[in-house]
Amino acid sequence: MRLRALLDTTSLGLRLLGGEDELERSVRGVMTTDLRDPSRYLSGGELVLTGLAWRREAADSERFVRILAAAGVAGLAAGEAELGSVPDDLVQACARHRLPLFSVVEDVSFASITEYVVRQVSGERAGDLAAVVDRHRRLMTSGPAGGGPEVVLDLLGSDLDLRAWVLSPTGRQIAGSTLAGAGPELPGELAAQLAGEHLAASRGGRRGPYRVTLGGTTYSLFPIRHEGRDLRETLLSDWLLAVDADAGDWPAERLDLLQGVTQLIAVERDRRDAARTVRRRLAQEVIELVQTGAPPAEIAARLRVAAPVLLPGLGAAPHWQIVVARVEWDGDGVPGGPVAQALLEEVLVDPGTFGPEPSDRIAVAHTGDEAVALVPLPATAEAAGEGAATGLHAGSLLSVIREPLGHGLADDGRLTVGVSASVHSAEGLRGALEEARHARRVAAARSGRVCAAGHEELASHVLLLPFVPDDVRRAFTARLLDPLRDYDRRHRAELIPTLEAFLDSDGSWTRCAGRLHLHVNTLRYRVGRIEQLTGRDLSRLEDKLDFFLALRMS
Repeated sequence: MRLRALLDTTSLGLRLLGGEDELERSVRGVMTTDLRDPSRYLSGGELVLTGLAWRREAADSERFVRILAAAGVAGLAAGEAELGSVPDDLVQACARHRLPLFSVVEDVSFASITEYVVRQVSGERAGDLAAVVDRHRRLMTSGPAGGGPEVVLDLLGSDLDLRAWVLSPTGRQIAGSTLAGAGPELPGELAAQLAGEHLAASRGGRRGPYRVTLGGTTYSLFPIRHEGRDLRETLLSDWLLAVDADAGDWPAERLDLLQGVTQLIAVERDRRDAARTVRRRLAQEVIELVQTGAPPAEIAARLRVAAPVLLPGLGAAPHWQIVVARVEWDGDGVPGGPVAQALLEEVLVDPGTFGPEPSDRIAVAHTGDEAVALVPLPATAEAAGEGAATGLHAGSLLSVIREPLGHGLADDGRLTVGVSASVHSAEGLRGALEEARHARRVAAARSGRVCAAGHEELASHVLLLPFVPDDVRRAFTARLLDPLRDYDRRHRAELIPTLEAFLDSDGSWTRCAGRLHLHVNTLRYRVGRIEQLTGRDLSRLEDKLDFFLALRMS
């Protein structure tokens, strides 16, 4: 379509401010941005929509317009909502660079303009995407008329005979075609490989779509991008569109159609991200209360508010777990907190689940470079009669997704994760948070781009170094010695003195029995009781060392 056609559509609310001689330019697409430098996302021929949030001073206009002109965009449309009117310095900069400039009235949304342009461009080049564009607004609703990305994928299958899937950066399938015989399920291992190839190609600077051949089949991978100042800020949270076809021999028109599809799916991604705002805020409030040492009653009250949101229809959670993640990049200037937050929201979803809904029960906050997840464990987790919720385990948490994330982190990024034990009350959350943070430090001490550690590893002597905080030392000794102290108080059994003597005797039954003036069978009974109460085995060197250190620090 031509730029001039936009002026003929009064419903778009466009007013020409300059560049009348350039209105015969062809529009190949549309892009909305408020980045100071959007050049990495421009391929030429776009109508650029901007809310002017990038403008801080008059000199910014010249720089912004120069970038757009160099990229070969068709025109620029500036919204009036931010500043009330389009500033003169922008009008003058566009005139210098012969870039057509429009203003957009405040009551017309950029989404309406985007929908119109995509529909017109696609209709002129090929009619096979018109139905997709017609359903643009349906993708932005959650009512019964919606359908999400599946609507688009079904039309790709019916109109273009293309099998396609929307994947998360870890390879989890967000959506697939629901048409009969389309085979919507993509094997988990293959999906993870495709996600890894996408992340590697993006970090390598290649331009999408990326083509990869796996198992004798060629796939084309189209990024579904968020905009950001640095690729590393968004790459590990972006979805991708995987198409079972080789796009290498496609005409430009077909490639443009698929790029239009990614734009529509990106709208759905933005909508679902916005829906997470409430859960993120609830998590932030609870974590701040925990960190500041708020009374347990206040934390419990906040949890009662959060539970219906995090566990809809399931009531209050009997147990909670805390997971801490940190993303660190070499060099300065790339914030890791938002990236870690997006990753945790994805990582904490079972990779075998289908669709985006399971993430609706994950509440993640972030501060600085750290993200903290508050994970409810529903009552069904303890239905097996084990007496406690089983919860998440660090060892298996990252096993499926370690490879694709490693490609995204490349040579300059690192993800480390720590997992706490489950707690059943607000009183336990402070300890769980510290436990998860120290477990993450254990993971950080290991080699590899993606590492995790769990609470069970905090009862090992390797952590008891001088820099470990006092509360962790107290937690370590309490876990090992409190059951023995309680038993001694109730039964006067002298298990603690027996343990000290046994270790001082290097585990010799005879020497220890003589030192305590006990019969060897009595000593064996006491040691057996110690092992029973603590779940440890005093014939193992590791457990002897743990008891030794706990006694020295108590």
